[in-house]
Amino acid sequence: MSAVLAQTLDLAGWLHHLEQLHPSTIELGLARVQQVATRMPIDFGAAKVITVGGTNGKGSSVTMLAGILRAAGYLAVTYTSPHLRLYNERVGLNGRLATDAELCAGFAAVELARGDVSLTYFEFGTLAAFWLFARQKPDFIILEVGLGGRLDAVNIIDADASLLTNVDLDHIDWLGDTRDKIGFEKAGIFRTGKPAIYGERSMPDSVRDYATVNGIPLLQQGQEFGWHEAGEGWDWYGEDLNGARMSLAGLPRNGFPLDNAAAVLQVLFKLPVSLERAAIDSGLAGAELAGRFQHKVHNGVHVILDVAHNPHAATNLAANIRKHLAGCRVLMVLGMLGDKDSAGVVRLLVPAVSHIYAASLGGERGSPAEILYNHARELGYQALTCHSGPVEAFEAACEHAASGQGAETVVVVTGSFFTISAVLEII
Repeated sequence: MSAVLAQTLDLAGWLHHLEQLHPSTIELGLARVQQVATRMPIDFGAAKVITVGGTNGKGSSVTMLAGILRAAGYLAVTYTSPHLRLYNERVGLNGRLATDAELCAGFAAVELARGDVSLTYFEFGTLAAFWLFARQKPDFIILEVGLGGRLDAVNIIDADASLLTNVDLDHIDWLGDTRDKIGFEKAGIFRTGKPAIYGERSMPDSVRDYATVNGIPLLQQGQEFGWHEAGEGWDWYGEDLNGARMSLAGLPRNGFPLDNAAAVLQVLFKLPVSLERAAIDSGLAGAELAGRFQHKVHNGVHVILDVAHNPHAATNLAANIRKHLAGCRVLMVLGMLGDKDSAGVVRLLVPAVSHIYAASLGGERGSPAEILYNHARELGYQALTCHSGPVEAFEAACEHAASGQGAETVVVVTGSFFTISAVLEII
């Protein structure tokens, strides 16, 4: 692409260019992206980098980390994926989304540097975000891993602290078919001598082995740090920067799993930051993330949007339904990708809902509604229908909800970012 043409593209044009540039949507490996990054070059100066990986809970952890740091007066930028409605959602610049113009400038910088190197959509976008971050001169850069960890594009950056939220079976075609294999790939974001935080109580041996072999100080949920219920709030315990024991009582809840919130605090206390209690409370209490048990009202119907797309996330969604929607009639719009464990997700969600509206997802990775339908029928579940897409399924569910049959009715939309995104377009 010529430099002149690059300057004329709008954001939609750039995204189309990214989609056409590489033959594969996913191609793990660092050589190509590292080669282009070296040419740009990218310099983060004195900024501290926190890299967040894991099967679930990455987005909420990034949101809490950034919220607390900003409340404490630090300039924090974030890189996350995928987006729900706007590509701009992926690049957060101290509490605001990157503008179209800023993203286009970043894409132009990558295009100028890459020469004949072919980059995937994610790799191209990652480098553009890094270019923007270098110009912001932030105090903290928080990076969410796209897929895996060891060979993910964000891993060309050495993290000052790493958070691995959890490990479960997902993306098995790319990462392996056991928790140990996947754990090894995800632990690749750890760095020698730098603190690594593991956010659940069950840890694959491969994660600990990776840390031991590579000289990484590893802290695990339920061991070096953790949390306890405390009435309307919760209490935290863990280690400070020097390894001394510390605790915080009466912390506010925010709707995210406390395992994630506890791990976030432990990451921050292993970095040289100054955190007043008020900043911690403010950052936790104000943390919200689109598509994570997000509440909306559509034409008088209460709607919950949650991107649960694997059994680990579905377990949490089912628990939230039982806890927060007790006594309600729950109608579920469910659409999933074909490379996900749809049988496992259906098995976990069926007991929590009154009716399932199975939605087909199109595209290369989409799954037909009939797959979900068959999973439910094999479990003996009868209250479900098939629909051509998420919008059609959602409209049918809302019509059912509006008919009014005694109990308060809530429509839960879940199964994929694509399912949530399609519904958000019409709400």
